[in-house]
Amino acid sequence: MRIALLPDEYLPSGTRIHAKMFHELAVCLKKLGHHPVVITPGTPSQHSMLVIDHIDGVEIWRFRAGYTRGVGMARRAINEWVLPYRAWLAIKSRVEAGKFELCINYAPTIFFGPLARRFRRQGTYVYLIVRDMFPQWIIDQGFIREKSILAYFFRHYEKLNYDAADCIGVQSQANLDVFTEKFSNYNNIEILRNWASTPALRAEEWNMDFIAKLGLKNKVVFFYGGNTGHAQDMENVMRLAKNLYSTKEAHFLIIGQGDEFDLIQSLKSQWNLENVTILPSVSQAEFRSILPVIDIGLFSLAYNHTAHNFPGKLLGYMVESKPILGSVNPGNDLLALIHGANAGFVYTNGDDELLANAAISLARDHKLRQEMGENSRALLLREFSVESAATNILNSVKR
Repeated sequence: MRIALLPDEYLPSGTRIHAKMFHELAVCLKKLGHHPVVITPGTPSQHSMLVIDHIDGVEIWRFRAGYTRGVGMARRAINEWVLPYRAWLAIKSRVEAGKFELCINYAPTIFFGPLARRFRRQGTYVYLIVRDMFPQWIIDQGFIREKSILAYFFRHYEKLNYDAADCIGVQSQANLDVFTEKFSNYNNIEILRNWASTPALRAEEWNMDFIAKLGLKNKVVFFYGGNTGHAQDMENVMRLAKNLYSTKEAHFLIIGQGDEFDLIQSLKSQWNLENVTILPSVSQAEFRSILPVIDIGLFSLAYNHTAHNFPGKLLGYMVESKPILGSVNPGNDLLALIHGANAGFVYTNGDDELLANAAISLARDHKLRQEMGENSRALLLREFSVESAATNILNSVKR
């Protein structure tokens, strides 16, 4: 099949985990004998409306588009809103010359809906992967009101995205329950877990000097990598570091970007947290080379989420056999999943004492870290392989 994939960012410049996930999916589909084409935003300064290149044999169409990261919320919303129209202007002639049998759309962003609808009208089967229920999470966070004009605007495009899909894949049973309760008129919903390419990096690919250069060679490194935004409640991570300040063997390393990046730098200074190192985001290749040399994978989700996210960063931790430590919103079935596999410790956001005690246990017990790390990788192989995700999507088309 000729397959269009619609991520809002992609390698090599994309630093968010779904950029890497979509590349792994595209590579897997190609190995299965299909022809994947990634259609993704390029830059506003690229020399033509459409630039075509290849990575690992995957064909990539980058259409000219404005930036959607680091430009403020208003400008980001506008630039995302026009994405499908800029994309269609750039790719229209190529799409009309060769139809896609399958389109794999990804939300967020919610704004690729009009493009997916164009494909569907040409007979393309559209599979929508929903990972954040936007705009619900920004309503939960109090950034916009439920009855505001902005909420109605975003809801319109959210519904358009769902209406354009033949099948909608959510990431867990808890998310499926929330979705079907909130949108009872859709009966084309299934569970599609997050995924990762499962081979771990070879030892010669590890960034062995990274920890030493930071002066952390004799430390147990708690690593947070990825988005540092409101949805993650980064103050929660900083409180954990504060509570472990007297645990001298523990050090917190944060690498990422997001709306709360300035906040964590401010809290580090305000609380005098010498046990925290904060660095800006790095390329996916460099990020992968760092994962084997850290000790514990951290994540955090805001307490007041009503949807139940599975952070993609966990997959990277699992690939490299790292134990997982984190906080979730109430009712998130990720807690039971990680505990059931004995792959780490997960608590409801706000259970600071339980989280700190678990962190201290991991910091002081090498055998515990090793055991939970092995279980973490076993969970990945059992539930979250890219081959499983590709098969599930293709089976949906057959059905």
